[in-house]
Amino acid sequence: MTFYIIIGLMTLASTYVSWQLKSRFAKYSKTRLSNNMSGREIAEQMLADHGISNVKVISTAGQLTDHYNPANKTVNLSEAVYMERNAAAAAVAAHEVGHAVQHAVGYSWLEFRSKMVPMVNISSQLSMFLIMGGIALYAASGTPWLFVLGLVALAVVTLFTFVTLPVEYDASNRALKWMKERNIVQPQEMAMSKDALKWAARTYLVAALGALAQLLYFASMLLNNRN
Repeated sequence: MTFYIIIGLMTLASTYVSWQLKSRFAKYSKTRLSNNMSGREIAEQMLADHGISNVKVISTAGQLTDHYNPANKTVNLSEAVYMERNAAAAAVAAHEVGHAVQHAVGYSWLEFRSKMVPMVNISSQLSMFLIMGGIALYAASGTPWLFVLGLVALAVVTLFTFVTLPVEYDASNRALKWMKERNIVQPQEMAMSKDALKWAARTYLVAALGALAQLLYFASMLLNNRN
């Protein structure tokens, strides 16, 4: 029952933050930028201002699918962000270039996160299978090793969600600092961009807290059974 309560609370929190994020982006997408720059133009300008010439800005399908790919050095902007000329598009475009800047300067948290990706891909696929199988094995024979292995895999995934936090917050800070210094947006537009990025960051925060709650729950289950 405790597990389902935790999952329920995290689902509600995630749904609320996601709703707030989408509603704010919809609202701020109606505010056309005073400088009339598109998301693509803002991204390219920020790259140029940071002396980054080996990163391409491309359009990708979907909504809120924006991301930076360090493997092929591309800033991928969703179609709305790539083409539109509003406060929401400006915030997202600059944020994704913030990741490109992190890559260019060797930002330690981004490098650490990138090194974790192969391990996380495996751990995220196996963790719950190992834990469920471990619970059954432990109940049947009192052998905890499979349960512990599952907890280790889940701990790797949880660590990844927390390592993601400084990466995302730093990218937003870099974006907002550049936008302010270069007068890319007017004060009212800056407030909108800042608020949009704040809610975007909260999606990662909720994910991290949810992962931690899940890890602690299963860890306490193992400890209680051993006692």
